Amino acid sequence: MHDPLRRLDLNLLLVFDALYRHRSVVAAADELALSSSACSHALSRLRNTFADDLFVRYGSAMQPTALADQMSRAVSDALGLLSDNLSSAGPFVPATSTQTFTLAATDFTAFALLPSFMARLQALAPDLRVKVVYSSHRDSLEDLAAGRAHFALSFADADSALSEGVESFEGFTDDYVVAVRKLHPRISDTLSIEQYLHEKHVAVLPWTSSGSVIDEALKKSGHRRRVAIQLPSLMAAPFIVANTELLLTLPRRVAEQLRSTSHLEIFPTPFDTPPYTLKVYFHVRYAGTPAHAWMREQLLRALDDTPNVTQHARSKGK
Repeated sequence: MHDPLRRLDLNLLLVFDALYRHRSVVAAADELALSSSACSHALSRLRNTFADDLFVRYGSAMQPTALADQMSRAVSDALGLLSDNLSSAGPFVPATSTQTFTLAATDFTAFALLPSFMARLQALAPDLRVKVVYSSHRDSLEDLAAGRAHFALSFADADSALSEGVESFEGFTDDYVVAVRKLHPRISDTLSIEQYLHEKHVAVLPWTSSGSVIDEALKKSGHRRRVAIQLPSLMAAPFIVANTELLLTLPRRVAEQLRSTSHLEIFPTPFDTPPYTLKVYFHVRYAGTPAHAWMREQLLRALDDTPNVTQHARSKGK
């Protein structure tokens, strides 16, 4: 049983994981508190064990081989699960904890919650670390179930449903608006559905496996917009709109934040769009530890500290 592990010093997996993430011997050594020569020696032992280079220098970075890519997810998952279970074996003391919690999020969900959340953590648990990874699905089910993420931040509309084993608690509810650049040559005081359909659009689709809520809403009315550029992230979208005649349909909260800095005007959507609620998802499989329960409480309190948060009963998250 576990024959491959008998040939391997498990400490080498820490070196492999750090090298894979940093693509640098120096950075990996710094993270692991090793000398660069010790880290290089560990890499040599890994290469001998697996009969593969694992990492090859390309330019200034150490790039993984096909075998390293194949191993990376399993190694990361195994180290994460082991670290979580060993850390949760004793009492959880926020003020001295050095645990790492991983949140899956998009740029906007991170923008909506993390400022107030991190302010709380810095006051209560200054050595606790938060790692944010890109959310590839609305509720990041696979990441939650595998333990790669402790929580996922997402927006849920009325048609959203929870997957088995996933629970959630709610934050604020918001709606959509349309942003255009100031002094748009064809849009000034109002925005009609005819104008909306005539113009071209920036579409933000962070989840490749999910369709656009806006396009679905238009489809119900028998309409279709003309998309000039599709983006996986909201970050560049307002600045594209500010320098073109393109339109952007986005959550009201971020539009209000960006109105002045990005020189935008905001209009109500000239068609019905479903409201959505910011939700925090987690998997019950990993929810039983004191550390996880404490983090849920901090996320709830951060949501309460966020302006205009809707007040819901949140018994599932507590």
